[in-house]
Amino acid sequence: MAFAQGPARADGSSPGSDHDDAVYVDAPDLRWFVFALFFIFGGITSLNDIVMPKLQELFTLSHAQANLVNSAFFLAYLLFSLPAAGIVRRMGYMRTASIGLVTMTAGCLLFIPAANSATFGMFLGALFVLGAGITIVQVVANPLISLLGPPATASSRLTFAQAFNSLGTTIFPRVGSTLILGGLAGVSASALSGPALDAYRVEASRAIVHTYIALAIALLVIAGVVWTRRNRLQEEQEQTGSIFHALTLLGQPRFALGVLCIFLYVGAEVTIGSNLVAYLSQPAVWNVPHQVAGNYVPFYWGGALIGRFAGSAILRVVSPGKVLAVAGAAAIALIALSANASGVVAGWLLIAVGLTNSIMFPTIFSIASAGLGKRAAEGSGVIATAIVGGAVVPPLYGTLADVSGSLSLALVLPVICYLVIAGYGLFARRAG
Repeated sequence: MAFAQGPARADGSSPGSDHDDAVYVDAPDLRWFVFALFFIFGGITSLNDIVMPKLQELFTLSHAQANLVNSAFFLAYLLFSLPAAGIVRRMGYMRTASIGLVTMTAGCLLFIPAANSATFGMFLGALFVLGAGITIVQVVANPLISLLGPPATASSRLTFAQAFNSLGTTIFPRVGSTLILGGLAGVSASALSGPALDAYRVEASRAIVHTYIALAIALLVIAGVVWTRRNRLQEEQEQTGSIFHALTLLGQPRFALGVLCIFLYVGAEVTIGSNLVAYLSQPAVWNVPHQVAGNYVPFYWGGALIGRFAGSAILRVVSPGKVLAVAGAAAIALIALSANASGVVAGWLLIAVGLTNSIMFPTIFSIASAGLGKRAAEGSGVIATAIVGGAVVPPLYGTLADVSGSLSLALVLPVICYLVIAGYGLFARRAG
């Protein structure tokens, strides 16, 4: 490992440059460790797309009520991102990652009392704690991968790391669909009442619990491994001011607009991913059971996986702002075409939006946080707070779908989100 200015230096010394944003750490082994973190929190986050339709069926929820799954999970980003950045400032990246992993373990274990009580509110509580842990890990992972290499290739490196996030979001829903949606597929909660309904909810919830217990065991092991590497990095963090001092970064237009775009991007991505099962199951689209539709959720996230590996190469030769603008325009076109089509075509067009999503988060993040230097952890905390868009936009989409009676018409909401993102890409390109 070495801190370097320009080409990496092997002596471990600081270059002593006044330009903090040009200082980086040459530690290839740690890069692979961070890739693993992206895989883990990406995969667990994507399980919401499977858990949500299951809970909607168990508790006979409306579209708006079902999307409270996303609200509970992503609300944690609003409440814990800045405190997580504060923990990084005081304890460092690796110790903070351990804390996040242990918190994720606690969230997984809370699914046990949630299932025993068979109440929707308890499941939301478990998802909130799980989201808090993932928030902490993500606040660590994004600036850390930017630190582990030359600043000039930060967009490319972060996009490559996000590809491992997408690998998790591709694998976990496929496994989750089999384990969670496949159980008791021939029974419907809407046909039951009284003790029979309570018994069904407890029994059907066990599939969810078993999945999250297995995740809890894996997370605890990983947290122990991370703790053994807690002194791996020699870090310099900005120590002045309170955790809310980070909000002064919003005075920089490029950063502030980037935060807004993260809010809109996550909101749009989660809205489509979490409602994809319901969308594909519609008679006018594929007219298939939820379990069958759930098997196609990995294709949505798989598109992001392919796009991120390709995008990491494209971003080395093409302006990040230009790539972002094109991706936003493509997402708008695909959604509009899907909303006005039917059958097989409508479903695959919406699934294809995953490909356009691929480079958005890492590109917006790197554009917004470029040049923050020692304030990188603070900036990551503020940007991670904007991930609360995943708690706000999906319920609005669900409400719009309930009011209009159309999941297709409600797609106008993510279209607006992608329109702003495309505009940010043009702004970033012109601003250099």
